[in-house]
Amino acid sequence: MIQSKSNKILPEESENLQEIDDLFEENNNERSQKRSDRSKLVNSRTIYPTARSTKYKGNKMSHEQIEMTAFDSTPDSGMYDYKVSLEKLKDELSKFGLTANQSKVYIFLGKYGSKTAPEACRALKLPRTETYHLLTTLQNKGIVSATFQHPIRFSALPLDKAVWVLVNAEKERVKSLERQEKNIVELWDGIPDFKSGPTEAREDKFQMLQGINQISSKIQEMVTQPAEEILILGSEKDFLRFYHSDFLAPLNDIECEVKILTSCSEKTLYIFDEVDRTEVKLMPPTIEDNICFIIRDGELLFFMKNASQPTQNAMAMWTDSSAMVQSMRLLFNSTWSKSKGIYL
Repeated sequence: MIQSKSNKILPEESENLQEIDDLFEENNNERSQKRSDRSKLVNSRTIYPTARSTKYKGNKMSHEQIEMTAFDSTPDSGMYDYKVSLEKLKDELSKFGLTANQSKVYIFLGKYGSKTAPEACRALKLPRTETYHLLTTLQNKGIVSATFQHPIRFSALPLDKAVWVLVNAEKERVKSLERQEKNIVELWDGIPDFKSGPTEAREDKFQMLQGINQISSKIQEMVTQPAEEILILGSEKDFLRFYHSDFLAPLNDIECEVKILTSCSEKTLYIFDEVDRTEVKLMPPTIEDNICFIIRDGELLFFMKNASQPTQNAMAMWTDSSAMVQSMRLLFNSTWSKSKGIYL
């Protein structure tokens, strides 16, 4: 029988087919190994999340849940009451010169223990660069300390000690400014006036004051300088703030006519223990509590936002406008005539 030429396999062709089979097998093995490696990588990311994989799988908590703090709590959370207290604490710390984010970082370290900068950054959801800057600033203020270990861990000073440090630092700053007063006045006086031309005509002026420190400073200036008349009108909250800032004490020592109109209740009449009570009257209940102003001769300090507003939002306007001063004096005198006195 004659074998068909098409079915005949030459030795050279047999060797080529064997090489092709080997190549296919090698490629299959390589693909299988890659699939196995990818499978291991997926399992690894499931158990150990990377920066791009922010959530744990299975029964693990999400990365976001792990970083949850009282600052992020929602109204339905058990920590929400603490969030409200934290906001109040931040407002109080602002009185000691801390910004909102500085207070936030300090409170976080104080209540959650020592942390690294990346941990604070993630937990408080602050930019990385800003977090490092905040931590450095708090260190410079002396209320946060750092370790020598790597990574560096930061911890907060106890609140009572932190307040003591901040208050004393402010005292030292004020003392330094007082020591420099003489030098700066001498420098000023050593420079001649360069004004030329006719004398400027008097014009009414005004000044906007924001923040309780600036306003208190202006009030002290008004009541401690010689005057003929000082008129004060304010609510109970206004006079409580005046009382705690030692504003009323000098009024008993100055030699001028003083009149005070207030809406204080019997519980807060102790405010006027250092003041002649014959100079104090209770305003009629029809007068709203959102009005507060001080008149000293030809000057007027009018509170745009009185004590019913947060301290950091306090705002007042000072002016020597004769028209405005006269208008408020008429209002004061009219209210005074309708008010009843406070007697021992």
